[in-house]
Formats: sequence, structure tokens, C-alpha cells
Amino acid sequence: MCGIAGIINFDGEPVSPRILKKMTDVISHRGPDGEGHYIAGPVGFGHRRLSIIDLSPAAQQPMISENKNFIISYNGEIYNFRELRTELQQLGYKFHSQTDSEVVLNSWLEWGDKSLQKFNGMFAFSIWDRKKKRIYLVRDRYGIKPLYFAQWGNTFVFGSEQKAILQHPLSQRIIDREALLEYFTFQNIFTDKTLFQSIRLLRPASIAKIEYDKKTRISIKQYWDYNFEDPKNPKDKREYEEELNRLIKQAVYRQLISDVELGSYLSGGMDSGTLTALASNELPYIKTFTCGFDLSSASGLELAFDERKKAEAMSGLYKTEHYEMVLKSGDMERCLPKLAYHLEEPRVGQSYPNYYAAQLASKFVKVVLSGSGGDELFGGYPWRYYRAVNNNNFDDYIDKYYVFWQRLIPNSEIKNVFSPIWDEVKNISTKEIFKNVFLTHKNKLDSPEDYINHSLYFEAKTFLHGLFVVEDKLSMAHSLENRVPFMDNDLVDFAMKCPITLKLNNLDNVLRINENTLGPKKNIYFQKTNDGKQILRNVMARHIPDEIIKASKQGFSSPDASWFKGESIDFVKRILHNDKLKIYEIMDYNAVKRLVDQHLSGKQNRRLLIWSLLNTEEWLEQML
Repeated sequence: MCGIAGIINFDGEPVSPRILKKMTDVISHRGPDGEGHYIAGPVGFGHRRLSIIDLSPAAQQPMISENKNFIISYNGEIYNFRELRTELQQLGYKFHSQTDSEVVLNSWLEWGDKSLQKFNGMFAFSIWDRKKKRIYLVRDRYGIKPLYFAQWGNTFVFGSEQKAILQHPLSQRIIDREALLEYFTFQNIFTDKTLFQSIRLLRPASIAKIEYDKKTRISIKQYWDYNFEDPKNPKDKREYEEELNRLIKQAVYRQLISDVELGSYLSGGMDSGTLTALASNELPYIKTFTCGFDLSSASGLELAFDERKKAEAMSGLYKTEHYEMVLKSGDMERCLPKLAYHLEEPRVGQSYPNYYAAQLASKFVKVVLSGSGGDELFGGYPWRYYRAVNNNNFDDYIDKYYVFWQRLIPNSEIKNVFSPIWDEVKNISTKEIFKNVFLTHKNKLDSPEDYINHSLYFEAKTFLHGLFVVEDKLSMAHSLENRVPFMDNDLVDFAMKCPITLKLNNLDNVLRINENTLGPKKNIYFQKTNDGKQILRNVMARHIPDEIIKASKQGFSSPDASWFKGESIDFVKRILHNDKLKIYEIMDYNAVKRLVDQHLSGKQNRRLLIWSLLNTEEWLEQML
């Protein structure tokens, strides 16, 4: 697990060692254990190393192939690298290290981009083919590891983080206002945009090919995609459950491979509990980590947000070495500058609890298991899917689901909020951006199950990807590798073809109300739609206590709806009631204040918007 960066000068100008080193120095938190640079005239690769597998100097990067024709700078973990290594040795390849980086390099020599179909893991890497004068940038199937790129004139740069790219003297810090509109609609960016006009995020499951000496220099292709689809001839329920049990155990055991100590998050929920239960079978006294919340001023649904008691009970059951911390309202205020720096731009959710969780785990281990992906693969958010389960056609489905995913500012308020820049963004259709997510999903839409599979596809491509970007940045901020066993290739393939009727129970007669509605109806709605992940619950019952299996779905979220109008109200007012903020150069002060005050007065739940405004203002202060 590492950080990578690179420069390509198409005009033949030699790469500056000083600039390349600045690019890798600024991401040294991703790899404090070593650094390396390779420069061949106009092409330069940089690397920062976090030593996880093969701690010896033989694993240093950038790594050069035995025939000297290929150079790789690699970030990630390939969990089946030992099997691939054996296959390559039988083909005559020699290895000089025990690392997966060398396996990736030799796999590319042997199979080219077809090797990507063999890799089971998370990765982002660059490869320089000296003979063909061709550079490849590659990202894993699910987008667990990020990779950014930009071009200014004859200079092409890339890096694991935007801040590496911004070290180049040609870099331009110009806000992409279209991306900002996209973010404040969805609390996410669905396209390959970032909040900087010139910087792009390579899409998951993509290969960027850069031809050094051709007119068409850059081409990008997708090599894989999710395909959620109910089987035409489903098997018996018991067969699915036995296969899922086998695959989950296999996924966890695969991802325990490490030459350094490995731990696990233990939130008190089903997913992290299962990972911990299975890992503890192989690693006695494994270290586990929980972040809880001070709920003394919380109310409503947020009273259930602290799961420390459940986590402590499971820790006792599995005999883990358990560590926990308690977050209070002031912790959000305290960490915001550092969080904004490492996150680089606002993304999904109120992510500061993830920052503290990673900080805690990094004090004891270098690798941690996370339960991300279980909800998105197995239908953990049924109250979302049921918003658009009965439709006349695809456009009808889009109308319903799009309205739900306007998580920050509804369309009716967008023009008012962005009135200072409206002429620049008025032609941007966020609904078309939403609709375009489905361009490559081939499912027919003939039944409620088909529409739910469409929703699972959408959330894996957008919401889950956003979570991965956040988790990567905030774990690597603390030099911590974050592994996600639910994204094992075999397990994902199974989940995509698992019948919806095994994931969800209640497809009909579901209440449809706004998720942010206050009052008793909200509790009724969640009770009636708490039927997700049924097959996963059935299988997990073999490994974790019954009370965890039957518990309501609870995400890793702080009680900010209460804090923002309670203990943190002075902080919120001090920031967002200041009309001199940078954010009010692009957003209308009065329109924003009206929305914020609706939350402070208890009329609406605008916690996500308030967090996004605070985060964006901090980003503007730091990055511009």
C-alpha cells in the first residue's frame, strides 16, 4: 500500500527530479517507509512506500522488469498474488522479491491488460513500456484505490492524491463550478470530475493509455462493470446460503495475508462483526477498534448511534484486544482543517468519524479490515430501493430515484443558492448526470426485482465508490491500509447474481416518505423497510450473536442532527452566518442561511448540507 506520482513531458523536456520529489513528498503519509524515483528523460515515476508485504529493500519501487523494458509504480494489494506467482514461474519468470508488486509487473509482461481479469484485490498503478513508448494508468474494478491525472499543454501528471498533482508548477487551481453543482445536488460527484477544472479522477475499472509519440495521446477504456441481474433459473435457497458462507470465509482468509500486524474495525454491526469473528479464528487476540459517540444531547433516531456496548460484547466473545474512543461534538470542529486537507474535496457523508477511527487503529496496526460493501452488494438500504420499485418504465424510475438522491439542495432551491454563478452552470442537468450512471448497465426492466437491481448498480457505482475514496484518503492520512473483504471478486460475482427475493423480503406495500422527515412517521417507515440483507443475516447467524443479526441497520454516523442545533450551534452560526466566507462568492448568503436556519430551528433535518457547507468552506480556504 503506497502512494504514486508521475510526470510525462510530451515535448521531450527531461523530468525535473526536484518537482517529482515534491510530488511524492507531499503524499509521504501514504508511504512513510521509503521512497523511490525513476526518470528516463521526459518520463518520471515516483513512489512512497508503506511496507506491508515483503519488508525488504527488494520490494522497493519504482520496480524495473528483468528485461528492463517495463517500469511500474504500484499502490495496492493483490490477494491472489501467490497463485499468480506460481503460474508465472511455470512460464519461466524469475522473481527477486516476495511482493505482489513484482507479480503485477510480470503479469503485465505476460498477459498485458488481460492480467486485470486475474487480479483479485485493490490497486492503482502506472506502467511505462519503454519499447513502445506507452504509459498505462490502471485502477481496480471497484475504485477502492484512487488515481488522479491532469494535463497542461505538453505536460501530463498523475498521482494517488490531487495534492501531488498540485505540486507541479504548471498546475492551475481553478474551481470546477459544474462539479460543485453536482456535489451540492448529490453530496457526491458521479462523473470523473473533481472540484478543480484541470484534474480528473480515473474511473474505476479503467485503463488510461498514454501514447508518447502519437497525436491521439490519451485514450481511456473500461475493462469491467457491475452487472446485477436475477438468475433465470435460481437454485435452492440453501445452496445460495452454503455458497455465500464459503465465499465470505474465503474472502476474509485471503485478505489476512500480511507481513505486519493486522486488525479489524468492530462497529457493533453485522458486517464488521462477521469479519472480526472469522479473522479471530485465524489470528487469536486480534486487535479491534470502535469509535462511539457522546449521546448526552442526542435525540430521536440518533440515540441509537453509539454501538460501543455491542462492540464490547463481541470483543469479549471473540477474545479480541479491543480499543475504543468516544467522539464529542467538539471533535468535528477540532479535526476539520486536517480532515479537509487529507480528503482534498468534499465527498460522501459526514466523514470525520472515519478520520478518528483510522487515527485510533493506526496507533496499533498498519492494516485494518473494514465492512464496506456488504450493504451495497446485499441490499442493506431497502428504504432507498423501495422509493422506486414500482415503475412504468426507465424514465419513471429515474424521476423517482433522482428526487430521492438530491441529498443536499433540492432542485427547487438550486437556482437561488447558486445565483452568483448561475449563468455559468444553468445548462448543467444534474438529472442527466444521474441518468448517465446507467449507460452501461444492461438489465431489462420488467419487474420490481429488476428495478432494485438497477438501484444496487447505481449505489455501487456512485455511493460505494464515494465511500471508498473517503476511506482511502482518511486511512492513508494515518499510514493505515484499509482492506474490504466484501469486495473479493468471487464474493462480488456471487452477490450480483443472487436473487433479490433472498436479499429483501418486502417488495410491496411500502410506505414512501422523505428520509429526512421528522416525527413518528419516520420510525414507522424504517421499521417497515428494515428487511435488507436477509441472506447475509441468515449466513452470519452461524458466526455472530443473534441480537446483532436481528438489529436494525445502523450506519457509522455521528449524531450531528442534534449537535448542529445543540452543542455545536455556536460553531455553525459563527461559520455559516458570516457573509464574508469564500463560499458566498459562489453561493447566495441569504438562500444558504435560510436552509441552515431551518435546521437550527428544528423545522428540517439539514445535517448533511451543514456538514457539506463547513467542509467546502474549509476546502476553499486551504486549497485555493
